[in-house]
Amino acid sequence: MSAPRYFDQVEECAAFLGRNWDTPPEWGIILGTGMGLLTGQMEEEGSLPYEELPHYPRATSPSHRGHLSWGRLAGARVLLFQGRLHAYEGYSLRQVTFPVRVMAALGLSKLVLTNAAGGLNPLFQAGELMLIRDHINFLGDSPLTGENVDAWGPRFPDLSRVYDRYLMQVAEETALKRGLVLRQGVYVAVKGPHLETPAETRFLRLIGADAVGMSTVPEAICAVHAGLQVLGVSVLSNLNLPDAMAPTSLEEIVATVARAEPQLVQLLLGILEQTAAARA
Repeated sequence: MSAPRYFDQVEECAAFLGRNWDTPPEWGIILGTGMGLLTGQMEEEGSLPYEELPHYPRATSPSHRGHLSWGRLAGARVLLFQGRLHAYEGYSLRQVTFPVRVMAALGLSKLVLTNAAGGLNPLFQAGELMLIRDHINFLGDSPLTGENVDAWGPRFPDLSRVYDRYLMQVAEETALKRGLVLRQGVYVAVKGPHLETPAETRFLRLIGADAVGMSTVPEAICAVHAGLQVLGVSVLSNLNLPDAMAPTSLEEIVATVARAEPQLVQLLLGILEQTAAARA
């Protein structure tokens, strides 16, 4: 798809959504595998399935509902995406990051990316949360490949600080106040959809990764290109130890996420509340 056509599709989708509110949302939140509990905490003003949004790709992955809601969450105006898009679904990374482009076109300034990830650090435990401090892109591609749209961002964006330092500080303070275990580490994105072999797991750990998943990195790159502040949080759905690999399944991953999700909800609500209080 050409850059001008992609630009027009983003603008059309943003214009369609923008008619639903007078004051644009400030935050965008993309929920990962098996997540939906945060939706129940929202003072919802409206919602639509992805299928009803112009040019928006369908979410085909299991446990990704494919639904967009908007309203207030902990006093903040939020766009909440329940379900994300992945390269393993057959989408290009431009399609995967279509939601981020729409958010930027709508004027949002902050993006929270959540995911379910396999833990690689032997000090971590399944069911814990991990604050993403940095990432490794092993998808073999970039959402910025192709003609650059200069109105959206620079040709060569700097990625020395992808994840916003202030938002990470707020996350750490919130976890401390609420008694939540919040690990910190490096997230590596692979294409999937197959899970990793023991040899691959050992390699990923050797290059410095603390958790592995199949998402998040394209959206983070795109968000930095667009000038958004980015925060990333993983739910560690299982622990990958290459010398003692245990078989796992999507059902087990979703079950672990469900047990850990209340902690994620408490963390995100606290972050929204603290940033709102800081502005007051």
